Amino acid sequence: MQCSLDLRRSVTTIDLGTEDWGWAGCRFPYPERIKKRTIYHWSGAAFEPVARYRSSLIKLVPTDWGPPTFEIDGIKMLPTAHVSPYADAERKVDLVQPKGKVILDTCGGLGYFAAWCLQREAASIRSYEKNPDVIWLRSLNPWSPAAGASLTLTQQDVTEAITELPARSIDAILHDPPRFGIAGELYSQRLYDEFARVLERRGKLFHYTGAPNKLTSGRDVPGEVAKRLRSAGFRTENIGDGVLAIKP
Repeated sequence: MQCSLDLRRSVTTIDLGTEDWGWAGCRFPYPERIKKRTIYHWSGAAFEPVARYRSSLIKLVPTDWGPPTFEIDGIKMLPTAHVSPYADAERKVDLVQPKGKVILDTCGGLGYFAAWCLQREAASIRSYEKNPDVIWLRSLNPWSPAAGASLTLTQQDVTEAITELPARSIDAILHDPPRFGIAGELYSQRLYDEFARVLERRGKLFHYTGAPNKLTSGRDVPGEVAKRLRSAGFRTENIGDGVLAIKP
C-alpha cells in the first residue's frame, strides 16, 4: 500500500499486516486510539501526539494542505482557511526579495519563512524562537528546515537578542508575531526602533498583523502597526494581511 508518512511531503510503500504494519524494514503496532486534529510521531515505543503541555498546550495540527500549523492553547498560529501555511509563507518571503541577503527571522515558529528564504538563496538567515516547545514541534515537522550553514536557530526572545545585533547588519526582516493580546511586546515602539537600527538602508521589513478584533471592537491593528513603524522612520504600505515597511 502506498501512503504518506510525512504529511504529504513524499509517498512511500508500507506493508499492512493483521497485527502490525511495516516500513523501511521495521514493524509498527497500529495505534489504539486516534484523536482528531492531532499528528502522531513514533517515540521508539509507541505513537504519541506531537503536543506538549507546560504552561500552555502547544501542538502540531494537521491541515488540508499537508504542511501543518500549530496551536497554543487552541489559538491557531498560522493561516490555513484559504491557503497552505507553507504557500502563505512563500508569498510573504517574496515581498522582501531575500536572494543574497542577510535575513532576520524574528519569531521562527515552524520555520516556514526560513525554508523559503533558503529556497530563494538568502545569504544567511538568523532565526529566533523563544519557546522551547515550539522548537521541539519544529524538530518533528517534516516541513520545517534544519539549521545549517545558512540558517541559525537560536532559542531566545528577539526583543532581547536584537539589542546585541550591530547597526545596519541586516538586509531584510520577517516579523510574524503572535497576536497582540498574547505578545504585545512584539508590537512595541521600542522593538520597531531596534528594527530600524539594525536594518540596512533601503532594507525591507514584512510585519504580519492579521486583523484581530476588527469585527468585534473595530480596532485597526495594521493601522496602529504602520503608525509606529513610521515613527521609527519607515515608509509603510498595508499589503495583504500585514504591513510592508522600507527603511529610507
